[in-house]
Amino acid sequence: MKIRTIIVDDEGLSRRGVELRLRTAPDFEILAQCASGREALAAIQQYKPDVVFLDIQMPGMSGFEVLAHLPQESLPVVVFVTAYDQYAIQAFEARAVDYLLKPIDDTRFAATLTRVREHARARSAADQRDRLLQIIAEITGCGELALDELLERGRKAIDGWRPEVLPIRQGRETVRVPVASIEWIDAAGDYMCIHAAGDTHILRGTMKELEEILDPKLFQRVHRSTIVNLRLVRSLRAHMNGEYFLTLEGGHELKLSRTYRDKIEYFLGGSAS
Repeated sequence: MKIRTIIVDDEGLSRRGVELRLRTAPDFEILAQCASGREALAAIQQYKPDVVFLDIQMPGMSGFEVLAHLPQESLPVVVFVTAYDQYAIQAFEARAVDYLLKPIDDTRFAATLTRVREHARARSAADQRDRLLQIIAEITGCGELALDELLERGRKAIDGWRPEVLPIRQGRETVRVPVASIEWIDAAGDYMCIHAAGDTHILRGTMKELEEILDPKLFQRVHRSTIVNLRLVRSLRAHMNGEYFLTLEGGHELKLSRTYRDKIEYFLGGSAS
């Protein structure tokens, strides 16, 4: 089965990069390449592709706006492509098939094609609609009751899905941080410091956004600005002055806010010593 594909990006070199990689995959058929959101709308409505590699940041009409203008019953599988990592969390929350950061890594691209193949064979129009409507609502702020109901159905249908990695842009490199390796996360303004395997990575986002995509059985907030991986907590102890501290497997110590103490004790299965 040929996977009918459209490439959308306002940068010619970026379109060419995706095209050359797809040419090595004989089961993908490129129907059209578009340099703007308006071109993409016309091409998607004309060709009705299985998948669209869609840039997010485009002048005139963004990738999100393209999706918002498409008939809900015929949304294709979408892979977001962009040079900006601030949309990574929203894309994961939307359960997009995948999210590629420029410059595109060949190994990462191959993994994306595997995911696209799986979705192209199994997806239903209703399921894809609900997934993409979620991200449209978050970006546009749409609050109609009908849309809210659709989004709720989408959330229930995909309840339990959690990302295995977080893509984090560092200069010209994209680092894929395994979620299981994350020790703790703390807030620094509009950015999150992701501490994993001895390294610290900076991701644009909020604590609330991270809490929504991370498994609550594994990751819990211990302070208004700190989330911890419960599997990596070695001990919980009470200090003489009434404060509480968590010690992680790597030896790092985190202060536990009294607001979250009872919940953390419940998850850890005991009380502070």
